[in-house]
Amino acid sequence: MFIDSHCHLDFEEFSNQLDTILLNMKNAQVDKALCISVDVVDYPKVLALATSYEHLYASVGVHPDYEDTIEPTQNWLVEQAQHPKVIAIGETGLDYYRMNDRPYEDLEWQRDRFRTHISAAITSQKPLIVHTRSASEDTIRILQEEGADQVGGVMHCFTESKEVAKAAIDLGFYISFSGIVTFKNALEIKETCKYVPFDRLLIETDSPYLAPIPHRGKTNQPAWVSHVAEYVAQLKGVSAEQIGQITSQNFHQLFKV
Repeated sequence: MFIDSHCHLDFEEFSNQLDTILLNMKNAQVDKALCISVDVVDYPKVLALATSYEHLYASVGVHPDYEDTIEPTQNWLVEQAQHPKVIAIGETGLDYYRMNDRPYEDLEWQRDRFRTHISAAITSQKPLIVHTRSASEDTIRILQEEGADQVGGVMHCFTESKEVAKAAIDLGFYISFSGIVTFKNALEIKETCKYVPFDRLLIETDSPYLAPIPHRGKTNQPAWVSHVAEYVAQLKGVSAEQIGQITSQNFHQLFKV
């Protein structure tokens, strides 16, 4: 019924727990999950998960938070994206939040890396998984400049305004909501969720982070994307089953699985 469009099952928090995590997914009617790559070194673990389980998929990319790491080349990303279980390029994008005490010019490496991922996505014809935090203006600008509308993708764990959502949707992107939308003080995110059209909507956990209410503060897991669906359903005035059906259909359409 549900699909977790963004999780990190290769992270240390899930070591020696995978069987339980997958069983919990099944019990919560979470049929599929997309395991997201954040750096070159750990990418083989992400791919191994996807190749070991029919209902798991992988992306390939390097997160903008990872500065002192192996820099991915366009050729490497394109090569990895040829694997049939690799269905997206990313997680990529811009994150100025943790680096807000540094000059703008010092973050050009992030913008260059983002451009590399966009070029790889266009070459491989795979959609982008985009992370943006305190950088929405540059994120949208670079997506526009680099022609990301040729492949589209998803703005994951969306925490921005309706205006940013519209700009992304105009580029052919989907908007994905995480457990943050269930948080009491996430008023702007709730309004943005109400605004996003059904045909551009996705749900995710970003596990092991951002567990939704009623599990806030715990280690998140893909099974709990059902709680995100239930809350989004309340905001949208439909049933959780409808949100499951709609977001699953959107996932299949975007990622061609």
